[in-house]
Amino acid sequence: MSRPPLPPFTLETAIEKVRLAEDGWNTRDAAKVALAYTPDTRWRNRVEFATNREQAQAFLTRKWNKELDYRLIKELLAFTGNRIAVRYAYEYHDDSGQWFRAYGNENWLFAEDGLMSHRHASINEMPITEAERKYHWPLGRRPDDHPSLSDLGL
Repeated sequence: MSRPPLPPFTLETAIEKVRLAEDGWNTRDAAKVALAYTPDTRWRNRVEFATNREQAQAFLTRKWNKELDYRLIKELLAFTGNRIAVRYAYEYHDDSGQWFRAYGNENWLFAEDGLMSHRHASINEMPITEAERKYHWPLGRRPDDHPSLSDLGL
């Protein structure tokens, strides 16, 4: 199985890879999203570490069970060869109705088949009011005409 675009990345294929990752995560389908990672993928996400695809899928399932109405925007920071760095922000609410915006950076390493072998994430979040939300598209893929992180000043 391969997951184009494949490394080595160009500017265009790195941007495409970032958007495909964003689109996948916005489905909130942990089983589908996990298929973008190698079977022996290595993750660091805050204080959680995954050492294979099954652990990554379990992490995503837990995440989206508690981060309700999750919406994400990713933006390319840098790329070279088989590596991509992104920044992102996402919004969600918890089961009490409190909204949050999380900001982060990720460093990605890809195998030759285009599957992600390493994902290292650093994330900070803050509570926001519902009036402070900036992501209002219907759940799922962010519309192409929705502002980017840079356009939103995030």
